[in-house]
Parts: sequence; structure tokens; C-alpha cells
Amino acid sequence: MTDKIKILYIEDNLANQKLVQRVLQRHGYNVFIANDGFEGISLARKETPQLILMDINLPTMDGKQITTRLRSIARFEKTPIVALTANTSPDSRSQALAAGCNGFLTKPINVAVFPTQVKSFLEGHVDELSKGEESEQLKIYAQQLVTKLENKIKELQGANHQLRELDRMKSDFIVLVSHELRTPLTLINGYSFLLKDRAQKARDNGDAQLLHVAEGLTKGIDRLSQVINEIISVSRIAAGTLDLAVGPVRVSKLIEEVMHNQKEVLSKRDVNVKIDDLSELPIIRGDAAQLKISFENVIGNAIKYTPDQGSVHISGRALSDAVVITIEDTGIGIPIEEQRRIFEQFHILGSIQNHSTSKSNFKGGGLGLGLPIAKGIIDAHQGRIWVESDRRDTENPPGSIFHILLPIRQTE
Repeated sequence: MTDKIKILYIEDNLANQKLVQRVLQRHGYNVFIANDGFEGISLARKETPQLILMDINLPTMDGKQITTRLRSIARFEKTPIVALTANTSPDSRSQALAAGCNGFLTKPINVAVFPTQVKSFLEGHVDELSKGEESEQLKIYAQQLVTKLENKIKELQGANHQLRELDRMKSDFIVLVSHELRTPLTLINGYSFLLKDRAQKARDNGDAQLLHVAEGLTKGIDRLSQVINEIISVSRIAAGTLDLAVGPVRVSKLIEEVMHNQKEVLSKRDVNVKIDDLSELPIIRGDAAQLKISFENVIGNAIKYTPDQGSVHISGRALSDAVVITIEDTGIGIPIEEQRRIFEQFHILGSIQNHSTSKSNFKGGGLGLGLPIAKGIIDAHQGRIWVESDRRDTENPPGSIFHILLPIRQTE
């Protein structure tokens, strides 16, 4: 038994789709339907039909443009493509043929003769244009394409301008909201300090519960302050307004300070951190406070995604004009296809179903800003950050290796 001949019909009108499909299927053809040009081109690539029927007046891409695109694909250079349209004007026919169609049929179809017409095109029939007419119509068609392209570029430029304006407004709003939050937060922080001071005195008098409440309040305020600072930092990075106070920086001292701040986290998590001797690394030029934030984020990320009993190894080496810090962990790893996206703003790897606000618990959640902020700071220092990992695997963690390259001197 021979395979049925495949026919692709690109048409956005449901009634026309059903009529043509029923008529041709009754004559033994296998008919595939696409609603627009993009779907039609995709379906053609997948099914490789022996004949393509299409409406000329389609949304997004019209039939002539679809034909031109299909003719640029090697396997469809000789495939019969037949325009099937309600536009019966001579110019419509000439332009369709000049664009690469083999034939031109009008709607509504004549059910009695339509299958015979289709069979004729399958057997090689081609509607011809005179050479002079073909040349003239090709010129007109080329002009139409250029005009449509020009209009599309103008549309895209307008849309791009609107998107930039919306992005600016969004960034400004985030910064304003963050600053507005800082004001009451400062007040709350002051009162919490007074409460904690009184709670410590109460503990000395035998009341430890008030101190526990005060410490919980302080911890919540610190976490909220950290979130606000992250949002402001990422907004400045996105807007290109991150100012650097450049001076001499000893990387070994920065990492030492970062690890001192991680003591509480490491006391809760059974993760071993090994740090090579970094004291011989050359002093670099940079913003010590900002670089400290970037190292905190990367090292904190390594600890967070390393299971208990795992390890993190921090090492460094000097190049002729730069230093490279490497943070290698035995964590759950990062899929290869995600290794660029983890440095994008608000990108969170994996599901947020079990999101946790803890930044120290294993796989604890966050806003997806830590690594983008680290990258923004490192980029501002004309450096680079990248990651190596084989896969993401929670059962057999493959680990990840983050590399941070920082130039010794900043280029003006």
C-alpha cells in the first residue's frame, strides 16, 4: 500500500479549511492545516508535503512572503505551491506567480473540478507569466517587500522606545519604593535596638523571653534591609549608574571578611570550607565594598547549594594583568542550558513551589538577584564571571566551579 500524498493548506478561515480538507481527503489525499505563515513553514518542515495550497491574504506574513521563504529552503525549491484566494484581480495573480507560486486558483472552489486541478499541479502543471510581465511583477513585489520591511522597522523602533521607557519607569519606581521603605525601616531598626538593650537588662533580671523576641525582630529587620539593598543594587546595575569608589584592594582580605560573616551560617550547616593561601595575590584596583558584596553572593550561593557534609574550596591565581578567584563546591550543580541565565535578573533555577526566605538553608530561596548583582559589580570592574558544571543532580551532586577574573588595573 502506497503512502497517501501529503498536502499542506495554509488558511486562517475555518470554513475554507474544512471544505478543502473534506474534498481532498475524499480523493485520498492526506491534508494538513496551518492557520498562519509561521505555523505553515514549521509544518512544512515537519511533514514535507508534495503540494502546498495557501491563501494570499494571511495575517503577519502574506502568502507571497511565505512562498518566498519556502523557496529559500532547499527541499521546497521544486514543490508545487498554489495560491488559493478570493482576490481575483490580474495583479494578484501576477504577483503570486512572480513570488514563486506555480499556480493561482480562486475561491470559492468548484468542488467538481478542484481535485482535478490539484492533480494537475501535482503532475507538474505550471501557470506561466510572460518574461516582460514577470520582470515587472518581480520589481513591484521587491518594492512591496522593502516598504513592508521599512514599516516593520519603524514599528519595532517605536516598540523598543516604549519598552525602554517602561523599563526606565520600572527601575525608577523600584528605587523610589526601596528608598521609601528605608525610611520607616530605619525608625523600626532604632526602636528594635532600644528594645534589645532593654531585653538584655530584663534577661539579667531573669526574663529571657523578651530578649528572644527582640533578637527575632532584629533578624527580620536585617533580612528586610538586605532585600531592599539588593533591589537598589540591581536597579543601579541595570541603569548603568553603579558608582565605584576605586582604590587598592587586597582580595585575600576581602575573602577573609566574607568568611567571617559566614561563620553563623557555617555553624548551622555542616559544610567544610577550605581556603588556599591568597596572600601572595597582587593588589588590584577596585571598589572594596562592592567587590565584597560580589564575593559574598557567589560564596554564599556555593554554600547554599552544597548539601550537608559537602565542601567548598576557594583558590586563586595571578595572571600577567589580572587575578582569578575560583570557588569550587560539591553542590547539586547547574544544568548546562541554565549556566548563562543564572546571571540574569530575577532568574530562579528550579521550581519556586518550595521557596524559602532563608539564605542559608540548603537550597534556600531568594529573589534571584545574588548572582546578577555579583556579575554587575564584576562587569563594572571590567572583569568576568562564569561557571562550569556538568548537570544538576540532587542525588549525585556533580558540583560547580565559579571563576571570577578581575583586572589588576582599571582602564579609564
